[in-house]
Amino acid sequence: MVDSLGTRLVTEAKAGDVGAFETLLRPAILPGFRLAYAMLHDRMEAEDAVQEACLSAWRKLHQLTPQTDSLVPWFLAIVTNRCRTVRRGRWWSVIRLPDVIPNPRAREASVEERYDLRQAIETLPDGQRAVLFLYFYLDLPLDQVATVLNTSPQAAKSKLHRALRRLRPELDPAETIAQ
Repeated sequence: MVDSLGTRLVTEAKAGDVGAFETLLRPAILPGFRLAYAMLHDRMEAEDAVQEACLSAWRKLHQLTPQTDSLVPWFLAIVTNRCRTVRRGRWWSVIRLPDVIPNPRAREASVEERYDLRQAIETLPDGQRAVLFLYFYLDLPLDQVATVLNTSPQAAKSKLHRALRRLRPELDPAETIAQ
């Protein structure tokens, strides 16, 4: 449950207090940008998507209840939907520049391993990439991943399992031969 400060901020933001809304939204901006960047692979597009998501969150603030555990999954769901809209756009397929997803843990792996992993992840469908990113990169618990993906925690767990199962043969060719 949200503490009394969080409940007060939600109430004030719904009453039109921009400062309260900014205070609520601040912890969700960086994870929102990282998610948008992972989905769009373009820094400027990701920034635009997060900015549009912030405006949408302001407009949809009435949907947020004071009992909501965290604003972050609610906002990430808005970011996800905005990124899907951008990817469906006509110009997306024309003006898309490849880019590397920044990952603070990437320094641990060699360049070859990171490249192989990135290539393997790019072969996954959007939904499977999203569940991997939300769970492993943003470290969201499965119930929050489910909220972002608008599904049940069991379905999110199942999507995560299927994504990992699909990645294994891409990363370990010996496993493909053994199956």
